[in-house]
Amino acid sequence: MTQSTYEPVAATDARGESARRRWKPAGMLTVFIVLLFAVPSNITIAGMGTLGRPALLWGLILILWWVISRLQSKAEAVELSAQPVRWALGALVIFVLIGSAAALLRGQPADQVSPILTALLRLASGCGVVLVAMDGIRTHNDVVRLARILVIAIGCSAVLGLAQVATGSSLLDWIAAFPGLQYDWGGIDSRGVFVRASGTSTHPLEFIASLSALLPLAIVTAVAGGFDTRPSRRLIWWAIVVVVLLTALTAVARSAIIGVALGCILVAPVLPRAYRWGGAIVGVIGVAGLIVAVPGMWRATISLFTDAENDPSAQSRTGGLERLPDFMSTSPFIGQGWGTFTSRYYVFDNQWAGLLVEIGVLGTLALLALVGCGIWSAVFSMRSASFPDTRMLSGAFNAGLIVLAVLFAFFDGFSFPIATGLFFLLVGLTAAIRGIALSDEAFRGGARQRLPRSRGGYRSGMR
Repeated sequence: MTQSTYEPVAATDARGESARRRWKPAGMLTVFIVLLFAVPSNITIAGMGTLGRPALLWGLILILWWVISRLQSKAEAVELSAQPVRWALGALVIFVLIGSAAALLRGQPADQVSPILTALLRLASGCGVVLVAMDGIRTHNDVVRLARILVIAIGCSAVLGLAQVATGSSLLDWIAAFPGLQYDWGGIDSRGVFVRASGTSTHPLEFIASLSALLPLAIVTAVAGGFDTRPSRRLIWWAIVVVVLLTALTAVARSAIIGVALGCILVAPVLPRAYRWGGAIVGVIGVAGLIVAVPGMWRATISLFTDAENDPSAQSRTGGLERLPDFMSTSPFIGQGWGTFTSRYYVFDNQWAGLLVEIGVLGTLALLALVGCGIWSAVFSMRSASFPDTRMLSGAFNAGLIVLAVLFAFFDGFSFPIATGLFFLLVGLTAAIRGIALSDEAFRGGARQRLPRSRGGYRSGMR
């Protein structure tokens, strides 16, 4: 199944940059992923508030590192491919800055100035993740490394989630005892008699979103045997898929069912036909086993859809949409300013509705364009990549990004660090995989003839 992979000529600069130098962007993003998933989201550095989350701070380091790298780039270096994601991200930043400047010029209560600045720093952190992924991940091997780390991270989070369900405890409170750290709100929740796990996330809905968004990546990694030639490890990757799926289905949440179903449907076209049918059969058997093992859970989950009109959370979301025009009326195009619409005004539980209020129609369209450009980049790679592994990774990134965008309609995703960080990371990876697919096309179009003159430009075999 797994094909031999290579690092195309376009992945190296004209001066023959060494492999030691090329892995740096992947290494920087690896640190970000570890901080994002391993450090509980409700743990911050004391005295820094929401800015004290390590993953957010590392994102700011990434944007600074990207700027310095661009300033130091050599004229003879390989040109970066044109990326639609870059233009959409630039438009988003411009509209957010315009709206925030207008909000500050209008005058804000003292307790809303800090949220605006914090929101802008969160955006800068997300931009750092996108730009380093888009411009730094230049080879198939680098994106495979990040894919493995993401799957391992979500697998460990899912195991923790199952332990939380079994014990009824977050199992993470002890971390707050470390000096210099502060424990914020959040943790496990419950719905009826069922415990809703949160993993290392601030809230169960954020945990569900991350599980659902990375399930497609876990599936393609298992199908490809971890993108490795050692078949002995295939069982580990399939075990991660099972754990992630089981944890998501025990969440007793509409968003979990929608996210899992949507992710599986979207990733199915890039899987071999045998795995599509086999996955469907195993999925049905797994759901049946869960129904038998946990009496009442399936009935409670189905009732979330059939009895939605009597569900307070569903009523709150629909009621919020009815009030949306009133909140937008004062500044419909550029919004009230990102970070200004706090919970003291209203809680939409819908990120897209909140964005219409905070960054207006123009900013929301720019963010939708960012999502659309990410999807287009992944689809382009799915259609033009030479290798099955690259096509499967493209399909997984595409499915994960769409799942997150859809689930943002069920909670205010940008208020939660893991959901925010994962969103920007997936956008950056869709752009990166497009650049890799473009390199594949260049390789097919004649790069093979240039290989003898580019030392280290070709590497066969999975590393």
